[in-house]
Amino acid sequence: MHRISLTVNGQEHQLEVKPDSLLVSVLRDNLGLTGTHVGCDTSQCGCCNVLMDGVSIKSCAILALQADGCHISTVEGLSQHADLHPIQEAFSKCHGLQCGFCTPGMIMTTACLLSANPKPSDEDIVHALEGNLCRCTGYVNIIESVREASRLIAAHQA
Repeated sequence: MHRISLTVNGQEHQLEVKPDSLLVSVLRDNLGLTGTHVGCDTSQCGCCNVLMDGVSIKSCAILALQADGCHISTVEGLSQHADLHPIQEAFSKCHGLQCGFCTPGMIMTTACLLSANPKPSDEDIVHALEGNLCRCTGYVNIIESVREASRLIAAHQA
């Protein structure tokens, strides 16, 4: 067992983990943050995406030991209040989800994109979401959700 320190959604955690523990497992099993989904177990689908030090990563492809000392943001920590975050609001408003399984990863990837590029082109959006698979939609509503999130965030900041 190894002791690691993670700051998850602003809260510091000291954890004992096995050397082969994946970050996704620590988030779900040790911290109870089940919004981070496990989908493919091959780092292909992106439903486990979280932000590690502000960068979107597939938490099923990162050992918990590699995240020692890092700041992790999950979908549960996106909203600061009881209200939905503008990205969550946009996905709901624009029907950017169907079954919802890929949604946390899509939302966290969108958060990373919009923090770096507040007004992305459709090409930027498609490129950012390349590592996120959705089996239900044709991505049209997901792309519109990202566009709407960009507008909502800009309106909140104005």
